[in-house]
Amino acid sequence: MSVHNHLGGFGGLNSGFWVARDNNTRSDLLGAAFHRGQTMLVQTSQGQSSFAHVVVLGNEKGGSGKSSAALHVAVALLKAGQRVATIDLDGRQQSFTRYINNRRSWACRTGLDLDLPMHSCIKLGETMQIADNESSELVQFVNAVSTVERAFDFIVIDTPGSDSYLMRLAHSMADTLVTPINDSFLDFDVLGTIDPVTYSVTGESHYAEMVREARRKRRQLDGASTDWIVVRNRLSMLESRNKQLVADGLNELSLRLGFRSIDGFTEREVYREFFPRGLTALDDLDEATLGTRPRMDHMTAREEVTSLLRQLKLPLDERGRRRAANRAEWFGQLDKPLEVHDIFGAA
Repeated sequence: MSVHNHLGGFGGLNSGFWVARDNNTRSDLLGAAFHRGQTMLVQTSQGQSSFAHVVVLGNEKGGSGKSSAALHVAVALLKAGQRVATIDLDGRQQSFTRYINNRRSWACRTGLDLDLPMHSCIKLGETMQIADNESSELVQFVNAVSTVERAFDFIVIDTPGSDSYLMRLAHSMADTLVTPINDSFLDFDVLGTIDPVTYSVTGESHYAEMVREARRKRRQLDGASTDWIVVRNRLSMLESRNKQLVADGLNELSLRLGFRSIDGFTEREVYREFFPRGLTALDDLDEATLGTRPRMDHMTAREEVTSLLRQLKLPLDERGRRRAANRAEWFGQLDKPLEVHDIFGAA
């Protein structure tokens, strides 16, 4: 049966908003829900433990560090004993997928036991018909979510740096939405507009309006709220007037849009070095893992990442915490450098 026959509610496939009802699933849900047998794409406000917590990395501007942040979040959760699945919605660029493939290849090459999530990448439709391509991509996405949403604790989704119906659907599903932006007014522009004289916020931009609409529909249909965190990336290590003005603008905009603004990754060479081997700042910082001698920058990057992860305040499953604690005890003789509380803080 065509995927169109499963959709109802707010308009057609291209609108990006649907409603689905199933008494055996999470509840009547939002302009982004999709009915397929016994599964739903969106989590209810009750936070049922049988469904995965959805973390979405989103920003309509590319080059903001979404894929790097996505893998760091996934690896941190894995190290905390959580069951993690990842989905790459950027079927053209596939940066997240290549990052994970690089990690898998480096583990095979070195014999290292690197934590890996269960990963899916949505392939672009290849027909001349937009509706057919969207149908194909939607079915892939639904299948990917349906496969893991009951068996995993977290689903981490990396979205493309452009507006699309799948990107909007993912934003509507998000329990936690992480929006990395480079620390400049050029990137700030996707969220809000600025007075060129006073640098005060004068309005909201296209991406911010899309997120607000997705959050509004989510609240209307299942009462749940999305925790939206804007992460300032590529921070300068030096204080500057621009750095302070961007911070002030984000603080002002956060009151209008209801997000939390936190510091992310400083501009460091090590983050670029991680990608070819699929590594993160949370992996063992030794020569065997890194393929080179560790530097002070590696330790500083780890401190930045762990600080970021604590501020995300992701709800760790207690059974996962116990799994991680048991694993840490089992490998105690190997002097593992990271503990659960080191990454996320105390429960």
